Amino acid sequence: MVRDPFENDGQAFEEEFDKKIKKRKAKEREKRIKENKARREQNFDLETEAVIQMTNKNKQKQEEVRRRKVSQEEKRRKKRNKRIKVVLQIFLLLGMLVGGIAFAMISPIFNIKNIQVMNNEQINSDTIISLSELKTEENIFRFSGVITANKIKENAYIKNVKIHRKLPSTIQIEIEERKHNYSVDFLGKYAYIDKQGYILEIAEESKQKLIVQGIITPEEQVVAGNRLVEEDLEKLEDVIKIMNVSQEYELDNKITSIDISHKNEYSIYLEEERKKIYLGDNTNLSNKMLYANAIIEEEKEKAGEIFANGDLNSKFRVYFRESLNV
Repeated sequence: MVRDPFENDGQAFEEEFDKKIKKRKAKEREKRIKENKARREQNFDLETEAVIQMTNKNKQKQEEVRRRKVSQEEKRRKKRNKRIKVVLQIFLLLGMLVGGIAFAMISPIFNIKNIQVMNNEQINSDTIISLSELKTEENIFRFSGVITANKIKENAYIKNVKIHRKLPSTIQIEIEERKHNYSVDFLGKYAYIDKQGYILEIAEESKQKLIVQGIITPEEQVVAGNRLVEEDLEKLEDVIKIMNVSQEYELDNKITSIDISHKNEYSIYLEEERKKIYLGDNTNLSNKMLYANAIIEEEKEKAGEIFANGDLNSKFRVYFRESLNV
Protein backbone atom coordinates (compact mmCIF):
# COMPACT_ATOMS: atom_id res chain seq x y z
CA MET A 1 0.00 0.00 0.00
CA VAL A 2 1.45 3.22 -1.10
CA ARG A 3 1.24 6.25 1.28
CA ASP A 4 0.41 9.73 0.12
CA PRO A 5 3.48 11.87 0.74
CA PHE A 6 1.39 14.96 1.53
CA GLU A 7 -0.72 13.19 4.07
CA ASN A 8 1.80 13.62 6.89
CA ASP A 9 2.37 17.28 5.99
CA GLY A 10 -1.36 18.03 6.10
CA GLN A 11 -1.69 16.30 9.41
CA ALA A 12 1.26 18.20 10.81
CA PHE A 13 -0.21 21.42 9.54
CA GLU A 14 -3.47 20.72 11.26
CA GLU A 15 -1.74 19.83 14.47
CA GLU A 16 0.31 23.00 14.28
CA PHE A 17 -2.82 25.03 13.55
CA ASP A 18 -4.60 23.42 16.52
CA LYS A 19 -1.68 24.27 18.75
CA LYS A 20 -1.78 27.91 17.63
CA ILE A 21 -5.51 28.02 18.19
CA LYS A 22 -5.16 26.52 21.66
CA LYS A 23 -2.28 28.87 22.41
CA ARG A 24 -4.33 31.87 21.28
CA LYS A 25 -7.29 30.74 23.33
CA ALA A 26 -5.02 30.24 26.29
CA LYS A 27 -3.70 33.77 25.89
CA GLU A 28 -7.19 35.14 25.52
CA ARG A 29 -8.31 33.23 28.59
CA GLU A 30 -5.27 34.42 30.47
CA LYS A 31 -6.05 37.99 29.31
CA ARG A 32 -9.66 37.66 30.39
CA ILE A 33 -8.49 36.33 33.74
CA LYS A 34 -6.16 39.28 34.15
CA GLU A 35 -8.87 41.71 33.09
CA ASN A 36 -11.33 40.12 35.49
CA LYS A 37 -8.75 40.23 38.21
CA ALA A 38 -7.98 43.87 37.44
CA ARG A 39 -11.71 44.65 37.36
CA ARG A 40 -12.21 42.90 40.69
CA GLU A 41 -9.28 44.78 42.13
CA GLN A 42 -10.69 48.04 40.76
CA ASN A 43 -14.13 47.28 42.15
CA PHE A 44 -12.53 46.38 45.46
CA ASP A 45 -10.64 49.67 45.43
CA LEU A 46 -13.85 51.58 44.64
CA GLU A 47 -15.73 49.78 47.38
CA THR A 48 -12.84 50.38 49.75
CA GLU A 49 -12.82 54.08 48.78
CA ALA A 50 -16.57 54.28 49.32
CA VAL A 51 -16.19 52.64 52.72
CA ILE A 52 -13.38 55.05 53.57
CA GLN A 53 -15.43 58.05 52.42
CA MET A 54 -18.43 56.87 54.38
CA THR A 55 -16.25 56.31 57.39
CA ASN A 56 -14.81 59.81 56.98
CA LYS A 57 -18.31 61.27 56.65
CA ASN A 58 -19.39 59.47 59.78
CA LYS A 59 -16.36 60.80 61.55
CA GLN A 60 -17.14 64.32 60.29
CA LYS A 61 -20.74 64.02 61.47
CA GLN A 62 -19.59 62.77 64.82
CA GLU A 63 -17.12 65.62 65.05
CA GLU A 64 -19.81 68.12 64.05
CA VAL A 65 -22.17 66.69 66.67
CA ARG A 66 -19.39 66.87 69.25
CA ARG A 67 -18.58 70.49 68.34
CA ARG A 68 -22.29 71.40 68.44
CA LYS A 69 -22.64 69.86 71.88
CA VAL A 70 -19.55 71.70 73.07
CA SER A 71 -20.89 74.96 71.58
CA GLN A 72 -24.32 74.50 73.18
CA GLU A 73 -22.75 73.69 76.50
CA GLU A 74 -20.55 76.78 76.19
CA LYS A 75 -23.60 78.92 75.42
CA ARG A 76 -25.47 77.45 78.38
CA ARG A 77 -22.50 78.09 80.59
CA LYS A 78 -22.19 81.71 79.42
CA LYS A 79 -25.93 82.27 79.83
CA ARG A 80 -25.84 80.75 83.30
CA ASN A 81 -22.89 82.94 84.24
CA LYS A 82 -24.67 85.99 82.80
CA ARG A 83 -27.79 85.26 84.84
CA ILE A 84 -25.73 84.86 87.95
CA LYS A 85 -23.97 88.14 87.19
CA VAL A 86 -27.30 89.94 86.61
CA VAL A 87 -28.75 88.53 89.83
CA LEU A 88 -25.68 89.66 91.75
CA GLN A 89 -25.92 93.13 90.17
CA ILE A 90 -29.62 93.33 91.07
CA PHE A 91 -28.91 92.35 94.67
CA LEU A 92 -26.10 94.90 94.75
CA LEU A 93 -28.36 97.65 93.34
CA LEU A 94 -31.17 96.69 95.69
CA GLY A 95 -28.78 96.86 98.57
CA MET A 96 -27.57 100.27 97.49
CA LEU A 97 -31.16 101.42 96.89
CA VAL A 98 -32.37 100.22 100.28
CA GLY A 99 -29.39 101.85 101.89
CA GLY A 100 -30.01 105.07 99.97
CA ILE A 101 -33.71 105.10 100.87
CA ALA A 102 -32.96 104.43 104.51
CA PHE A 103 -30.46 107.29 104.51
CA ALA A 104 -32.87 109.64 102.71
CA MET A 105 -35.72 108.82 105.11
CA ILE A 106 -33.74 109.63 108.25
CA SER A 107 -31.29 112.29 107.13
CA PRO A 108 -32.17 115.87 108.15
CA ILE A 109 -30.68 117.01 104.84
CA PHE A 110 -33.98 115.99 103.21
CA ASN A 111 -36.28 117.76 105.63
CA ILE A 112 -38.69 120.23 103.99
CA LYS A 113 -37.48 123.81 104.28
CA ASN A 114 -39.55 125.57 101.62
CA ILE A 115 -43.07 125.01 100.22
CA GLN A 116 -43.74 126.99 97.06
CA VAL A 117 -47.17 127.39 95.41
CA MET A 118 -47.25 128.20 91.69
CA ASN A 119 -49.88 129.50 89.21
CA ASN A 120 -52.57 130.20 91.83
CA GLU A 121 -54.64 133.37 91.37
CA GLN A 122 -57.95 132.87 93.14
CA ILE A 123 -56.89 130.68 96.08
CA ASN A 124 -54.09 132.09 98.23
CA SER A 125 -50.94 130.08 98.89
CA ASP A 126 -51.54 129.68 102.63
CA THR A 127 -54.92 128.02 101.96
CA ILE A 128 -53.35 125.61 99.48
CA ILE A 129 -50.48 124.72 101.86
CA SER A 130 -53.02 124.17 104.63
CA LEU A 131 -55.04 121.84 102.39
CA SER A 132 -51.88 119.89 101.50
CA GLU A 133 -51.16 119.22 105.21
CA LEU A 134 -47.44 119.51 104.41
CA LYS A 135 -45.21 120.95 107.12
CA THR A 136 -41.64 122.16 107.22
CA GLU A 137 -39.01 119.99 108.90
CA GLU A 138 -40.87 116.86 107.80
CA ASN A 139 -38.97 114.45 105.56
CA ILE A 140 -39.46 115.27 101.90
CA PHE A 141 -40.07 111.61 101.03
CA ARG A 142 -42.55 110.82 103.80
CA PHE A 143 -45.73 111.75 101.93
CA SER A 144 -47.64 110.59 98.86
CA GLY A 145 -47.82 113.11 96.05
CA VAL A 146 -51.13 111.63 94.82
CA ILE A 147 -52.79 111.75 98.24
CA THR A 148 -51.53 115.30 98.83
CA ALA A 149 -52.82 116.45 95.42
CA ASN A 150 -56.25 114.94 96.14
CA LYS A 151 -56.40 116.79 99.45
CA ILE A 152 -55.73 120.10 97.69
CA LYS A 153 -58.34 119.30 95.01
CA GLU A 154 -61.01 119.16 97.70
CA ASN A 155 -61.25 122.90 97.04
CA ALA A 156 -63.66 123.19 94.10
CA TYR A 157 -61.60 125.96 92.47
CA ILE A 158 -58.62 123.60 92.10
CA LYS A 159 -58.80 121.62 88.85
CA ASN A 160 -55.39 119.94 88.76
CA VAL A 161 -52.38 119.72 91.07
CA LYS A 162 -48.81 118.61 90.44
CA ILE A 163 -46.37 118.03 93.30
CA HIS A 164 -42.65 118.48 92.56
CA ARG A 165 -39.85 117.52 94.97
CA LYS A 166 -36.85 119.78 94.44
CA LEU A 167 -34.07 118.07 96.35
CA PRO A 168 -32.87 118.38 98.91
CA SER A 169 -35.53 120.40 100.76
CA THR A 170 -38.05 122.24 98.55
CA ILE A 171 -41.63 121.28 97.58
CA GLN A 172 -43.32 122.95 94.63
CA ILE A 173 -47.12 122.76 94.33
CA GLU A 174 -48.21 123.58 90.78
CA ILE A 175 -51.87 124.60 90.56
CA GLU A 176 -54.40 124.72 87.70
CA GLU A 177 -57.49 126.61 88.79
CA ARG A 178 -61.06 126.63 87.53
CA LYS A 179 -62.47 130.03 86.64
CA HIS A 180 -66.01 131.09 87.52
CA ASN A 181 -67.54 132.06 84.20
CA TYR A 182 -71.20 132.35 85.18
CA SER A 183 -73.35 132.92 88.22
CA VAL A 184 -76.42 130.70 88.59
CA ASP A 185 -79.45 132.26 90.27
CA PHE A 186 -80.39 129.79 92.99
CA LEU A 187 -82.87 130.32 95.86
CA GLY A 188 -81.90 133.93 96.37
CA LYS A 189 -78.20 133.08 96.26
CA TYR A 190 -75.66 132.59 93.52
CA ALA A 191 -73.74 129.48 92.59
CA TYR A 192 -70.53 130.29 90.75
CA ILE A 193 -69.88 127.79 87.94
CA ASP A 194 -67.25 127.30 85.23
CA LYS A 195 -67.86 126.38 81.59
CA GLN A 196 -67.82 122.67 82.46
CA GLY A 197 -70.67 123.13 84.91
CA TYR A 198 -68.65 122.60 88.11
CA ILE A 199 -70.09 124.43 91.10
CA LEU A 200 -67.24 126.42 92.62
CA GLU A 201 -68.85 128.43 95.39
CA ILE A 202 -72.21 129.48 96.87
CA ALA A 203 -72.35 133.23 97.56
CA GLU A 204 -74.83 135.89 98.60
CA GLU A 205 -73.88 138.21 95.73
CA SER A 206 -72.88 137.65 92.13
CA LYS A 207 -69.33 138.39 91.02
CA GLN A 208 -70.35 138.00 87.40
CA LYS A 209 -72.41 140.41 85.35
CA LEU A 210 -73.98 137.46 83.51
CA ILE A 211 -76.49 135.44 85.53
CA VAL A 212 -77.92 132.11 84.34
CA GLN A 213 -81.50 131.47 85.40
CA GLY A 214 -83.72 128.38 85.32
CA ILE A 215 -81.45 125.43 86.21
CA ILE A 216 -83.18 122.19 87.27
CA THR A 217 -80.34 120.74 89.37
CA PRO A 218 -81.91 119.72 92.73
CA GLU A 219 -81.29 122.01 95.69
CA GLU A 220 -79.40 119.36 97.70
CA GLN A 221 -76.95 118.85 94.81
CA VAL A 222 -76.03 122.52 94.46
CA VAL A 223 -72.88 122.16 96.57
CA ALA A 224 -69.33 123.38 95.89
CA GLY A 225 -67.42 120.60 94.15
CA ASN A 226 -70.51 119.06 92.52
CA ARG A 227 -71.52 119.41 88.89
CA LEU A 228 -74.85 120.42 87.35
CA VAL A 229 -77.14 117.61 86.19
CA GLU A 230 -76.89 116.38 82.61
CA GLU A 231 -79.80 118.41 81.23
CA ASP A 232 -78.37 121.62 82.70
CA LEU A 233 -74.96 120.75 81.23
CA GLU A 234 -76.55 120.44 77.77
CA LYS A 235 -78.20 123.83 78.22
CA LEU A 236 -74.90 125.27 79.43
CA GLU A 237 -73.34 124.30 76.08
CA ASP A 238 -76.06 126.38 74.39
CA VAL A 239 -75.30 129.28 76.75
CA ILE A 240 -71.66 129.16 75.62
CA LYS A 241 -72.79 129.18 71.96
CA ILE A 242 -75.09 132.14 72.59
CA MET A 243 -72.29 134.09 74.27
CA ASN A 244 -69.82 133.28 71.49
CA VAL A 245 -72.26 134.53 68.83
CA SER A 246 -73.07 137.60 70.93
CA GLN A 247 -69.37 138.43 71.05
CA GLU A 248 -69.32 138.69 67.23
CA TYR A 249 -71.83 141.58 67.50
CA GLU A 250 -70.27 143.09 70.66
CA LEU A 251 -73.33 142.23 72.70
CA ASP A 252 -71.69 139.77 75.11
CA ASN A 253 -70.76 142.47 77.63
CA LYS A 254 -74.30 143.89 77.52
CA ILE A 255 -76.09 140.62 78.36
CA THR A 256 -76.95 140.51 82.06
CA SER A 257 -78.97 137.28 82.23
CA ILE A 258 -79.89 134.18 80.23
CA ASP A 259 -83.00 132.16 81.01
CA ILE A 260 -82.56 128.44 80.25
CA SER A 261 -85.75 127.21 81.94
CA HIS A 262 -86.88 125.61 78.67
CA LYS A 263 -84.44 124.25 76.11
CA ASN A 264 -86.38 125.53 73.10
CA GLU A 265 -87.34 128.88 74.64
CA TYR A 266 -84.08 130.58 75.58
CA SER A 267 -84.17 134.29 76.28
CA ILE A 268 -81.54 136.91 77.16
CA TYR A 269 -81.85 140.28 78.87
CA LEU A 270 -79.76 143.37 78.25
CA GLU A 271 -80.24 145.65 81.27
CA GLU A 272 -78.42 148.64 79.82
CA GLU A 273 -80.51 148.50 76.64
CA ARG A 274 -83.71 147.67 78.60
CA LYS A 275 -84.50 144.91 76.13
CA LYS A 276 -85.28 141.22 76.33
CA ILE A 277 -84.53 138.98 73.35
CA TYR A 278 -86.50 135.77 72.83
CA LEU A 279 -84.20 133.41 70.94
CA GLY A 280 -86.22 130.19 70.97
CA ASP A 281 -83.92 127.20 70.35
CA ASN A 282 -80.22 127.24 69.43
CA THR A 283 -80.72 127.20 65.65
CA ASN A 284 -79.73 130.12 63.40
CA LEU A 285 -78.20 131.95 66.36
CA SER A 286 -75.97 134.09 64.17
CA ASN A 287 -78.87 135.36 62.03
CA LYS A 288 -81.09 135.88 65.07
CA MET A 289 -78.42 137.93 66.78
CA LEU A 290 -77.76 139.90 63.59
CA TYR A 291 -81.41 141.01 63.34
CA ALA A 292 -81.64 141.61 67.10
CA ASN A 293 -78.56 143.81 67.01
CA ALA A 294 -80.01 145.87 64.16
CA ILE A 295 -83.24 146.42 66.15
CA ILE A 296 -81.26 147.38 69.27
CA GLU A 297 -79.49 150.08 67.27
CA GLU A 298 -82.71 151.23 65.61
CA GLU A 299 -84.78 151.29 68.83
CA LYS A 300 -81.95 152.61 71.00
CA GLU A 301 -84.05 154.70 73.35
CA LYS A 302 -86.96 152.29 73.72
CA ALA A 303 -87.49 149.49 76.22
CA GLY A 304 -89.20 146.37 74.99
CA GLU A 305 -88.96 142.83 73.66
CA ILE A 306 -87.31 141.46 70.54
CA PHE A 307 -88.86 138.30 69.16
CA ALA A 308 -86.35 136.13 67.29
CA ASN A 309 -87.87 132.82 68.33
CA GLY A 310 -89.34 131.77 64.99
CA ASP A 311 -88.04 129.78 62.04
CA LEU A 312 -86.06 132.21 59.90
CA ASN A 313 -86.08 129.69 57.08
CA SER A 314 -89.91 129.82 56.90
CA LYS A 315 -90.50 133.54 56.27
CA PHE A 316 -90.40 134.44 59.97
CA ARG A 317 -89.14 137.98 60.56
CA VAL A 318 -87.57 139.21 63.78
CA TYR A 319 -89.64 142.05 65.25
CA PHE A 320 -89.68 144.45 68.19
CA ARG A 321 -92.48 145.23 70.62
CA GLU A 322 -92.11 148.26 72.81
CA SER A 323 -92.91 147.98 76.49
CA LEU A 324 -95.40 150.70 77.41
CA ASN A 325 -95.17 150.32 81.17
CA VAL A 326 -91.49 151.27 81.42
